[in-house]
Amino acid sequence: MEKPNLTQEWDKVFPKSDKVDHKKVTFHNRYGITLAADMYTPKGAEGNLPAIAVSGPFGAVKEQSSGLYAQKMAEFGFLTIAFDPSYTGESGGTPRYVASPDINTEDFCAAVDFLSVQENVDPERIGIIGICGWGGMALNAAAIDTRIKATAAMTMYDMTRVTANGYFDSEDSEQARFEKRKAMNAQRTEDYKNGSYALAGGVVDPLPEDAPQFVKDYYAYYKTPRGYHPRSLNSNGGWNVTSSLSFLNMPILQYSSEIRSAVLLVHGEKAHSRYFSETAYSKLAGDNKELLIISGANHTDLYDQMDIIPFKKLNSFFTEYLR
Repeated sequence: MEKPNLTQEWDKVFPKSDKVDHKKVTFHNRYGITLAADMYTPKGAEGNLPAIAVSGPFGAVKEQSSGLYAQKMAEFGFLTIAFDPSYTGESGGTPRYVASPDINTEDFCAAVDFLSVQENVDPERIGIIGICGWGGMALNAAAIDTRIKATAAMTMYDMTRVTANGYFDSEDSEQARFEKRKAMNAQRTEDYKNGSYALAGGVVDPLPEDAPQFVKDYYAYYKTPRGYHPRSLNSNGGWNVTSSLSFLNMPILQYSSEIRSAVLLVHGEKAHSRYFSETAYSKLAGDNKELLIISGANHTDLYDQMDIIPFKKLNSFFTEYLR
């Protein structure tokens, strides 16, 4: 397995807390890929702690939103890790900048593997947080991994649905999907000829004057000091364009109605992707499921706006279900 070269200096987009201890760790998934993570432990904590694994948004790295969430939840008393998914950031996997609904769901399960064997973690009290596109991956992991006792999906995207159907299901037709497949497979041929992979899906730069509001929101996060990071694909070019092919015909959340563990879905009232959380919530069963809509918030507000992210709610949710 790879031995990643981990950056040891603090290079996050958020300040370091003096209430937690931090260190770099690695673990591997069932595909043999080494994943890099930041571990946050409450200072002075003793005994076996409840633990939470965090990842997302899609294309982001652990030095951004997921790390901020992990550090804050550690301040509440949880042992947490924020990890880079396979093929991104400091994690391993080649080629780079690839996504997979299967492998990226497995990344969450591998994080549970890792947490389960830590001597200061209670393996019966493990939860996960997925942000944006990794909110869908987190729900998908909860549907298959009974060790996950509580899942929070923040400003969730269902990446398989948006790839297959377009935003707001505006391209939900057999012909539209055929044209997507045709274009991406033509790109595969070109990539093989060129010996490299074309990238797409990063934040547009320069920002067009007539860009939709959600594009402006992404730009304000990933292209400004607020959320820019040199290892973030959203800040620097985007994903391997043909990796989206698997998202077209491998929909996640097929069995989300069978999730028995607790689920909290959080979305901004003004977020363009709100319909993903509302649809996902409509499929969940049981009295331990909740949908929370944050008044006035847009999509990226739940990435890093400390006065908007409902951390007190997250604390009470995980405290209740990881008790």
